[in-house]
Amino acid sequence: MSLALRVIPCLDVDAGRVVKGVNFENLRDAGDPVELARRYDAEGADEITFLDVSASSSDRSTTYDVVRRTAEEVFVPLTVGGGVRSADDVDRLLRAGADKVGVNTAAIARPELITEIAERFGSQVLVLSVDARRVTGETRTDSGYEVTTHGGRRGTGIDAVGWARRAVELGVGEVLLNSMDADGTTSGFDLEMIRDVRAVVPVPLIASGGAGTAEHFVEVARTGVDAVLAASVFHFGTLTVGQVKDALRAAGVEVR
Repeated sequence: MSLALRVIPCLDVDAGRVVKGVNFENLRDAGDPVELARRYDAEGADEITFLDVSASSSDRSTTYDVVRRTAEEVFVPLTVGGGVRSADDVDRLLRAGADKVGVNTAAIARPELITEIAERFGSQVLVLSVDARRVTGETRTDSGYEVTTHGGRRGTGIDAVGWARRAVELGVGEVLLNSMDADGTTSGFDLEMIRDVRAVVPVPLIASGGAGTAEHFVEVARTGVDAVLAASVFHFGTLTVGQVKDALRAAGVEVR
């Protein structure tokens, strides 16, 4: 676990525009990704994450162009995810300007993809995105959390805590844990889920989903995560990166 907490704005991009909704539905336009990235860089963001929410081959050329233009405008690490299905996809994104690349659905379908990417490029470039939700009753997993796909709308039956642990063993260098129950809301982070994953994941852990107030960032920092990722709260002007960092410092949390 790193000593200083990173604050990471997330750009969910569809057809070249930043969008945001709840569980990737009822999307609202939030602006131009290059302009937003430039703003967040100036505000003191430690990294920027760029997710292609459509992730279709028809939009892939657009994605590379936006990644390239974004990378030219910012001076912090850029993580890109969405539709990554092969080591060659990673190669193209790194050449377009990404510093790290996120995998999700393709790694669930074929876990050996993680090892292929890690062996070719190193674990430090590979982020596993885990879209997890709580499950009860007959569908309950051992931990009570299930890995989902398609913006949280489709369950997999895979235990989220176990999947995060296994992915690290396969070569993932960082885990992005997104609570799909809270995604796109301002209800606060799922602190219990985060603590349970933190307990088994030795690599850096990024918490996402539910940020609505500066206090939410303080609360999640105390779970021992290495970074906090948020979107709507930044895109629509509820908080700035600087305000979040000021609140964290005031609470005794070390930030960059």
